[in-house]
Amino acid sequence: MNEYEMLRVIDFLEKTRRPFREVVEISDDDAVWRIVTYLIKSHILSQTVSISTLGQESGLAYATSMRLINRLIEAGYIQRIAKGSTGKSFALQPSDGLLRSFQTYARKTKSLLAQTLGLRVGEEEDEYYFGGTPLGSQIIPPMRLVQKRAESQIELRFLLNDDNYFSAMRNMWADFRNNLASRKNFDLLPLPELYRRARENGSKPVSDYDVIAINMPWLGEFAESGIVRPIDTYIQKTGINPLDFHPSIWSTATWEGKDYGVPGYCTIEILAARRDLFSDADLPFPKTFDEVIAAGRRFHAPENGMFGAVWDGARGMPIASSFLFFLGACGQPAISLRKTRSGFTLDGVDPDELSCTIVSDAGFAALEFMRRLLDISPPNILEMAWDQTLEIFFKGRASLGYFWTMRTARFEYDVQSVVKRRVEYLPQPSGPGGTRVSPIGGFLFCIPTNLPEERVELAADAIAWMASREAMKAHVKNGFPVAPRFSVSADPEAAASSPIVRFVDQLAKKNLLHTWQRPNIPQYTTIEKVLGTEIHDALLGKKSPRAALESAAALVESSLKSRHKKWARHQAL
Repeated sequence: MNEYEMLRVIDFLEKTRRPFREVVEISDDDAVWRIVTYLIKSHILSQTVSISTLGQESGLAYATSMRLINRLIEAGYIQRIAKGSTGKSFALQPSDGLLRSFQTYARKTKSLLAQTLGLRVGEEEDEYYFGGTPLGSQIIPPMRLVQKRAESQIELRFLLNDDNYFSAMRNMWADFRNNLASRKNFDLLPLPELYRRARENGSKPVSDYDVIAINMPWLGEFAESGIVRPIDTYIQKTGINPLDFHPSIWSTATWEGKDYGVPGYCTIEILAARRDLFSDADLPFPKTFDEVIAAGRRFHAPENGMFGAVWDGARGMPIASSFLFFLGACGQPAISLRKTRSGFTLDGVDPDELSCTIVSDAGFAALEFMRRLLDISPPNILEMAWDQTLEIFFKGRASLGYFWTMRTARFEYDVQSVVKRRVEYLPQPSGPGGTRVSPIGGFLFCIPTNLPEERVELAADAIAWMASREAMKAHVKNGFPVAPRFSVSADPEAAASSPIVRFVDQLAKKNLLHTWQRPNIPQYTTIEKVLGTEIHDALLGKKSPRAALESAAALVESSLKSRHKKWARHQAL
């Protein structure tokens, strides 16, 4: 049971006690109940509780409440935590034992509710979710999907990325009021493992999953390898309107004129800055590489647990993505895409003519910026990525951070965030010769080629619901900040729901959002793998910048040429 469910269970129980107090005159609140629930809620919300505050919450007279609280402290239910170095003042919090006991109580309450409503009988309570999405909005599934699922008795299986958006989506399906699926029907995996599992699933005679979410740059590889199937006909049947999606986003789901998926969400790589720190220091927010380094140095104090910047530096996919984004900030993609007025494109490019372009001024500038970032980052930044770097900023231990907007939603809405309403969201600072263009990422909902035909239409209906305007709007309103549909981004209620939504909308209007930093060609994952090794070696000092870039370029060129030969043989057949 997660913290959101705990809060909702407490809220439900408190609401059921209120009518009893209102109609039964002799009723008297249980002081222990009031003390325990207040402590649990405060602990989840990271709020400090003093003994006097807790005494007031108990509803008892002062002396009586102090005796009760001290008995609970002596019995080990409540812990005293020193607030300063003198030890004269302290805060109260629930002990680990009390937390475990209350979690058990909350789980049993959750199960009883589901059983009382006639749902989920015999299932473990962790297989469903109590109370809609984490922020409380309930997305009602279409009756057509509910009826077809009931008639077919098919239990849909999903392979998704392990992030807060897909966690909320799983909860939407597993909410016991929908009765559509269980948590066991969802595998949420980190990106590298998601890629491996999707590839493995594609090699099986029959797919383990009805719907898989793939990273946008993987599409060319997955389409050409036959892992995912074209779904043009099902898009028409389910009523999905491609014209309601931003063209650049819908194009990420298209390969050689066919639609292989539907964009589930998009997310933007941005720079997050601590507004309070910059304001106190009277510093402007950084707009260039040099200004990022200068600002980071101002706040970098590792001896106090404070760092200038965090970014994705771990070997493999994380550091490769960082390099590609910094390269893009220097005004260049990693391969020879055709230059347009607003950026770069694969359209009109002969695949046989593609070449690697990283051995260039832009390539050296991007790598040099990463080297300078090391000086203002945590000492183990080359082992960190994604949730690890987010956690540092989330806990107030960094002044700047490069993040995906889908992850930064936690800054504003997570109950544990200490940077809530203190973050400024900024477009990517530019490097030498570049602009402040921010990369677009995200996931596509796809149907495996090896899924039995009798399951395909239901899978398509599931995708249509997950990518529907109603579902996306509900997610945006609940803090998940980017939806690829015009009808959602233009909705005033959705736009007003989050500072990130408004910020991204401004970037879009300025044409500062693009996908060319990570083109979805079949060789993309090879490029990523090569860069993830060579760039990491360069920053570890195992190779010089030139040796690393030249080695990476040679390996990428070899991959591009290899694909050209395969394509020529395919065309000859």
